[in-house]
Amino acid sequence: MKRFLMIAAASTLLTGALFAQSAPATQPNDPNTVNARHENQQDRIANGVSSGQLTAGETSNLESREANLNREIKDDREDNSGKLTGSELQQVNEQQARLNKSIYADKHNAAQQNYKGEVGARQENQQDRIAQGIRSGQMTAGEAARAEKNQKGINQQIHADRAANGGKLTGSELAQVNREENRTSRQIYREKHNGPSQQK
Repeated sequence: MKRFLMIAAASTLLTGALFAQSAPATQPNDPNTVNARHENQQDRIANGVSSGQLTAGETSNLESREANLNREIKDDREDNSGKLTGSELQQVNEQQARLNKSIYADKHNAAQQNYKGEVGARQENQQDRIAQGIRSGQMTAGEAARAEKNQKGINQQIHADRAANGGKLTGSELAQVNREENRTSRQIYREKHNGPSQQK
């Protein structure tokens, strides 16, 4: 009897080990992996925006690429009754891998989002609001790209104005920056509270 129980136990362990080896693992091109990877990349972008590791220009570029990929996935799914074919999944996975490398490179390069003075505090607040919108899914990749493109334009204007005035902004330049930041602030609010949202 003892010998029979030992054989039965060994058989159970061996069968379990074989089943575990043959059970299908989640593949890189599995739809669930595509969705999880997308969410992870959006979180990494949001963290880079919050920390200042990603500049407005870098974020705009990354989110534009993300928006293009999202449109491609949506179109492919519409063409195939809500699913992606094997080759489409493989292509999406390759594009996500390239985007993943770009996020890493942009977050670890020398470019940083720097904030100075009253204008800088406002810029930082806007960036935090965009980051929260990305992280929560309230802003789609396209909406975030547009908001960051506006911020990039404001940053370039501030840089040029300061370079022309010994590192400072004149009263009229500061007023102009505030008007532009007000427009961007309203845009961020609208895009965080409109219908479209990033699917998580």
